Amino acid sequence: MTGQSHAQTKVSTSTTTGVFALLKAKPGVTRERVMAVMPDEIRATVQLYIDGKIREWYSREDGKGGVFLLNTCDVAEARSIMESLPLAKEHMLDHEYIPVGPLMPLRLLMRNEPAKQ
Repeated sequence: MTGQSHAQTKVSTSTTTGVFALLKAKPGVTRERVMAVMPDEIRATVQLYIDGKIREWYSREDGKGGVFLLNTCDVAEARSIMESLPLAKEHMLDHEYIPVGPLMPLRLLMRNEPAKQ
């Protein structure tokens, strides 16, 4: 992707508990080219899962890529993890990174918690 999203430029906070990585093939990259690298991509991705770097992984229903939830609190580390994979090394993918954390409205419940007796 040519420009960074707001989520990519925001400094991570202590409440960040993971980073979503959204992947899709760059324009002009053919399915055949991706599939030629896919066996190496799958092995490397499984190894990251076994190593605890990937928490969850999904295919997009539109068939245009993948979504990974990474066990990191830092976009720079997430980028480093995803760029270590074969498809990224071949410059076939665009990536978007979104740091995530606990649902903010839940904090409101805790602010007015009655004193325990």
